Amino acid sequence: MRKPIRVFINGFGRIGRTLLRQILSDQQGRGIEVVGINDIAPLETCAYLFRYDSVFGPYPTAVEAANKTLKIGSLSVPFHNTTSLADIDLTGVDVVLECTGKAKDRETAEAGLSAGARNVLISGPSPVADQTIVLGANDQTLGDGKIISNASCTTNAIAPLLRTVQDSIGFTHAHITTIHCYTGSQPTVDQPGATLERSRAAAVSMVPTSTSAASQIAHVLPEFDGRLSVSAVRVPTISVSAVDAVFQVNARPGAPIEDVLQELFGAHPQIGLTNDACVSSDFRARPESLVLSLRETQAVGQKQLRLFGWYDNEWGFSARMLDMAERLAARV
Repeated sequence: MRKPIRVFINGFGRIGRTLLRQILSDQQGRGIEVVGINDIAPLETCAYLFRYDSVFGPYPTAVEAANKTLKIGSLSVPFHNTTSLADIDLTGVDVVLECTGKAKDRETAEAGLSAGARNVLISGPSPVADQTIVLGANDQTLGDGKIISNASCTTNAIAPLLRTVQDSIGFTHAHITTIHCYTGSQPTVDQPGATLERSRAAAVSMVPTSTSAASQIAHVLPEFDGRLSVSAVRVPTISVSAVDAVFQVNARPGAPIEDVLQELFGAHPQIGLTNDACVSSDFRARPESLVLSLRETQAVGQKQLRLFGWYDNEWGFSARMLDMAERLAARV
């Protein structure tokens, strides 16, 4: 019997709660043990938000908050309410799942290590991480760094697609548009924001904006620098996003594109395929980084190829975090 992977969740927001849901379902047989959770919000509020989720629905077993403990069915998880991991003894923790969104300076990023954990995995881009790793794209470069960034949800959707297309068909240039559901970074009513467009109400309009995936792709796959442009449109849906990618390929294969995609991605560990007539909500709680729609595949002549895929930007991203936590915990 293999040793459980001991993780600590720091930050119990959208990703932190999604991680816990996946860990408790353990559909992949990962054998992950959550030894603690930390968030600055009150335990009672965190328990309520885990129990009742507007995206994934109510949790199917009882959820209670009592005596600094989050109780889910028969499971009891110690709950901490501190702004500093230095207040917590993390000795024996394999991976801190750093989900606060605040690991932008080295001191904050390495707080879990200072508290005794072996590794820290950041749920987003971080300029101070030892490495940024995207499974299916550059994971072969994973070294012995202790602070790893899992990049962004959109980077996890795009980077494996780029790597596979390049390694199989080859492309010269590509433009990718991510059609992204709104997130907590957008206002619910018009109010001043980081940009004029991002100052508008999220659930009312489609909002053209930038995406961190543009710089993240250049960081994760530097060989594509200058060959790729990425843009984004935020749309008024609460979950699931899409990637619309147009490639200038070296030469389109003679076989039907659907057959080529089946060959390229049929057994891809991060990318799925569907030939069904689907809409975004059909992909809620899908674990893949991206699910390509064969029905939306288009080719123009021998040089232009359009690929379209869906991704649950919370559930799929959290699944990759757990995959990466396994990789980190397995290192000696």
